[in-house]
Amino acid sequence: MPDAVVVGAGPNGLVAANHLADHGWSVVVLEAEPEPGGAVRSGEITRPGFVHDRFSAFYPLAVASPALTGLQLTDYGLKWRHAPLVLAHPFQDGRCATIARDEAVTAATAASFSPADGPAWVAMMQQWDRISEPLLGSLLGPFPPIRHGLTVARRLKATGTLRLLRHTVLPVRRMAEEMFGGEGARILLGGSALHADLCPEGAGSGLYGWMLSCLGQRHGFPVPEGGAGSLTRALVARLEAKGGKVECGRRVTRVVVEGGRAVGVETTGGDPTPARRAVLADVSAPSLYLDLVEPGLLPAGLLADLDRFQWDTATVKIDWALSRPLPWSAPAAAEAGTVHIADDFDNLTEFAAHLAMGQLPSRPFLLFGQHSRADPSRSPTGTETAWAYTHVPRTIRGDAPGRIAVDPTSPEGAWLEAFAERIEERVERLAPGFRSTIVGRHVAGPGDLQGADANLHGGAIGGGTAQFHQQLVFRPVPGTGRPETPIAGLYLASSSAHPGGGVHGAPGANAARAALLGFQRARAALFGGGSRR
Repeated sequence: MPDAVVVGAGPNGLVAANHLADHGWSVVVLEAEPEPGGAVRSGEITRPGFVHDRFSAFYPLAVASPALTGLQLTDYGLKWRHAPLVLAHPFQDGRCATIARDEAVTAATAASFSPADGPAWVAMMQQWDRISEPLLGSLLGPFPPIRHGLTVARRLKATGTLRLLRHTVLPVRRMAEEMFGGEGARILLGGSALHADLCPEGAGSGLYGWMLSCLGQRHGFPVPEGGAGSLTRALVARLEAKGGKVECGRRVTRVVVEGGRAVGVETTGGDPTPARRAVLADVSAPSLYLDLVEPGLLPAGLLADLDRFQWDTATVKIDWALSRPLPWSAPAAAEAGTVHIADDFDNLTEFAAHLAMGQLPSRPFLLFGQHSRADPSRSPTGTETAWAYTHVPRTIRGDAPGRIAVDPTSPEGAWLEAFAERIEERVERLAPGFRSTIVGRHVAGPGDLQGADANLHGGAIGGGTAQFHQQLVFRPVPGTGRPETPIAGLYLASSSAHPGGGVHGAPGANAARAALLGFQRARAALFGGGSRR
């Protein structure tokens, strides 16, 4: 009997398992899919020799998060690779806003749009450097973030702390306007904010844009050499070296509860796997509470709150095998591993408005990747492995420009191919000749993503919306904010828990800490003393 059973071998589940194993616990991870990794997997899905990241694709949070960096995964085969430029945002007129790992280069690019923006970018990074360590600890660590929050307060004093709090709740449009005068630096913040399901005018969107921009400046947007699956393989190898096990093809159907405590799980067919100390679930909150736990064991208030749980918007992702690198009109875009595509800041607002109205966006904001720029092993010499994703409404009621026929009752394939054409047209405008380089293509709609990973429910990639009303103490429902559940010994370890989506491992690490502490407290209550084991 293992000390802990972890449900799901996504990054959070594997991080949780590794942290428990580091404390001497025996751990088994049960994964429904044939391979581990969840949304951190790669494969040749277009043509042989072209390696694509099937879901998540670049990892600034992974190289900054203590939950992952503390595992020292480079000792287990992980190697990070960087493109010459971190991020580019090309404009139709040939200009291009960029983030380079050299701060002076980034500042010079910002100044090319507005002379004062070069020094403003440097000032922004000085502010970030002053508080980034305790700030990331506050954002990614257990809630409430008392220790790290006090460190930030000491460094900034009372007035500075209030200014920071105001800064973090600003909409990204307002933040960009306050900090920069030119379109270049502003659009870098705005595009970064839209990595989550946030509106440029929404409270807190500025925090995402600011944080990802600063992380890109200091850590880059790196990719694992050989594909995203290399990160998963390193996590599995480390766990196995510590004595843990990962068993794939074992779908958990029920958490077994006896005497108000989780004592194990059952998989398809009723096969039991007992757990001596804890069960940690790297599944969405609705899946855990509505599918895996008997409703009669949960408070009525929790079940009522889950009726109001909000998923993030759905996703469409396209992977391309290209015969050569993209012919960008803006040369700097060819050097970036990640490219944002939006005509201007107002395009970001229009895009978010179309999503809110249930319409396929007329000018979708694209997150575009060129992985061969960072990692030549991703494709044959002289070619390119590329991808793009964008968001669509969870329930599609129409097409914003009225060119795609949409029937909410029809399969998504009825609109998906036409929308994929719209995405390619967006790229073609900035890289004329792009479509002539395509030698292979794979289109994944919301249903395809969920079919490959049940946690990507309806194509949602964040485990629930990142909007302010479902963060901190409101995540996944009001009054929670921590991994503990109403069932003793059962912990939520997925991105549905604080701090939410992104490949940083924090929900898994937080759940592991909670399980360790819960066991120590239970042992102390029984025997009058604690034990790390």
